Amino acid sequence: MSLSNDPRVAAGSGNPPVIVVTGMAFEARIARGEGVEVVYAARADLLERALNAAVARGCSGIVSFGTAGGLAPDLQPGALIVADAVVGPFGRIPTDAGWADRLAAALSGEGPLASRVQRGLMAAVAAPLMSADDKRALHRSTGALAVDMESHLAGAVAAARSLPFAVCRAIVDPAWRTLPSAATAGLRDDGSTALAPILRELLRQPSQIGALIQVALDARAARLSLVQARQALGAARALNMRVA
Repeated sequence: MSLSNDPRVAAGSGNPPVIVVTGMAFEARIARGEGVEVVYAARADLLERALNAAVARGCSGIVSFGTAGGLAPDLQPGALIVADAVVGPFGRIPTDAGWADRLAAALSGEGPLASRVQRGLMAAVAAPLMSADDKRALHRSTGALAVDMESHLAGAVAAARSLPFAVCRAIVDPAWRTLPSAATAGLRDDGSTALAPILRELLRQPSQIGALIQVALDARAARLSLVQARQALGAARALNMRVA
């Protein structure tokens, strides 16, 4: 799916937009802003199709933005990762160093985000990592700080089109947390969330309720960091590429 609220882009004037790639609808709503077109979907083929269509309309760069699972054991929910590269199904894809520097500088200034920002490697996978053991194994094998399911797709398209690429992600589930199955039961292919499958999963296994409440608290911290990050990036105009 795709959304944009930039009238200059719609009118075909000004610089091409930056495309922001997310997996979930709530992340897309946070990412919206001037000079930005957001594409999102939870299913990889839908996301790739939407991203390629957006790139074909014209863009100045691609940013992977949203939540990520923690791999480094010291990262708390709400920590922000500005990636130097992504390692995943398509190998290692570097981000644009200058753009990453701008993102990190905008987030690391005075304010609530300054202590939460880290630079490093992002891992990417095709399916969610649910268990602490799986996260630990991926951290050992890659050295990555965090993992998501979209950055490798965004990076591969950017590399194929010679476009600048950047990553800004907030930790939603820390490395030591094993997720209950109810946490992903309601995720639709388009990135929205359905309540009924979650309730059915809880009825099947009520013992998940405590763990699901903790997931909701972690998600609240990640969402707050994303909102604050989007505001900081917008204020510094760091999300937008400067096109001559």
